[in-house]
Amino acid sequence: MNPKVDFYFENDTSWQKHIRLLREIILSTGLEEHLKWGTPCYTHHGRNIVLIHTFKEYCAVLFFKGALLQNAQGLLIHQSAQVQSARQMRFTDLKTIKAQRSAIKTYIYEAIAVEEAGLSVPRKKTEDYTVPAALQEMFKREPAFKKAFKALTPGRQRGYLLYFAQPKQEKTVISRIEKYQKHILAGKGLKDPA
Repeated sequence: MNPKVDFYFENDTSWQKHIRLLREIILSTGLEEHLKWGTPCYTHHGRNIVLIHTFKEYCAVLFFKGALLQNAQGLLIHQSAQVQSARQMRFTDLKTIKAQRSAIKTYIYEAIAVEEAGLSVPRKKTEDYTVPAALQEMFKREPAFKKAFKALTPGRQRGYLLYFAQPKQEKTVISRIEKYQKHILAGKGLKDPA
């Protein structure tokens, strides 16, 4: 146990018992405990394997390279289309965590083996993402804007493409593009400060 992480298990009242049990199970596999992204993260030889996180409706363990796990028991959840490699095991009650203790450990040992084998999830390339029609139009009308967008890092480009492609209504897509136009021209990502 890492004392720097203890606060996480003391402050979360709704899932406190659940995440304490998950912590116990994970630590029993020999992983090292760290605090990353404000949440307990467990590593093997410095490589991220799994983390614990909580949501309003559930708590979960997230396997960083879960897409590479066999998932023979069908317990791993693919949260959304935007998530490429991570997979979750979600829990809403202590009884399920206790019943799946063995499965959690099996997935952890498999995740360690994946890491030791040096496997990685093939990443979707930026050019594989859908470019909304409104953004294509903006590129045609404003070459400087297109040039600034293409100069962004691939991660920033993907962030914008995902954000711009989410709305169903074209006017919302256009509104989002206009809102972030200055940000893009300044070389900033979606979450970078103005």
